[in-house]
Amino acid sequence: MLNAGVIGAGHLGKIHLRLLHESTHYTLKGFYDSDKENAKKVAEEFGYHLFDSAEELIQAVDMVDVVTPTTYHFETAKKVIQAGKHIFIEKPITNTTQEAEELISLAKKHGVKGQVGHVERFNPAFQAVGNKISEPMFIEAHRLAEFNPRGTDVPVVLDLMIHDIDVILSVVDSAVKAVHASGVSVISDTPDIANARIEFENGCVANLTASRISLKKMRKARFFQRDAYISVDFLEKACEVVRMKDAPTDPGEFDMILQNAEGLKKQIYFDNPKVEANNAILDELNAFAEAIKNDTTPIVTLAQGAEALDVAKQIIAQFKTKKI
Repeated sequence: MLNAGVIGAGHLGKIHLRLLHESTHYTLKGFYDSDKENAKKVAEEFGYHLFDSAEELIQAVDMVDVVTPTTYHFETAKKVIQAGKHIFIEKPITNTTQEAEELISLAKKHGVKGQVGHVERFNPAFQAVGNKISEPMFIEAHRLAEFNPRGTDVPVVLDLMIHDIDVILSVVDSAVKAVHASGVSVISDTPDIANARIEFENGCVANLTASRISLKKMRKARFFQRDAYISVDFLEKACEVVRMKDAPTDPGEFDMILQNAEGLKKQIYFDNPKVEANNAILDELNAFAEAIKNDTTPIVTLAQGAEALDVAKQIIAQFKTKKI
């Protein structure tokens, strides 16, 4: 059992506290929150030990779970790593790519492991088809959410789209060649709706749309590759795989045969892989514990978190935001 502590006890921080308390991989030692009133309320309501300072918490544990606002990620993580403690840090990894690179260097220097909370990697629908996605050439992702004041201090790209950026980077084995994007601010002072086109060196193109002022929620991605189409519904935790291969001579045996312009016939296979129910946040925390105990590479490394942030920043840099 690894001794764990949480820094940041807001909405998401309280979820992490509960799950670490329930986990069979960790012993929750307590938490720290700079908002004294909120910290006292959380301690009284749930009975978690409240540390007087972040430094005191860091010294008492093996792993620190950083769930503060992004603005404070870098300074908090820097203290954790310099103290020689393993770190789980919520997405986005930091506020700037320069900060992320410094954390990566510090982690190597102090020999600690780090994982970034890109939770959709642990979504059961994505996990059910992850090994079936191979060399996709076109990807389309939509992530729409109803308006929530929480998170509007950052552009929708860092609030929502970065989930899809990370997923896409994890399945496309190629460097980013070009990024084109536009964003519009409707309610908040930062873009609330954004669209981005990411082009990769191998020819793959990803088209992403994110909005936090939609009337209904949607979290879907579609992956198109040679002779296959794979869809993932992150919200409903459902997926579908449609495969094609050369059709047999007698098409009467099969339900669906397609014929292309050259006259070649393809047989269509529909597959709905079994999706195992899980708690994605608990799974990502437990996976990090396994990486620490077995001295293996975390599933979402600090470097991968930095890469997702870098692409997100390239998208944001192209915005010419005008409030509607």
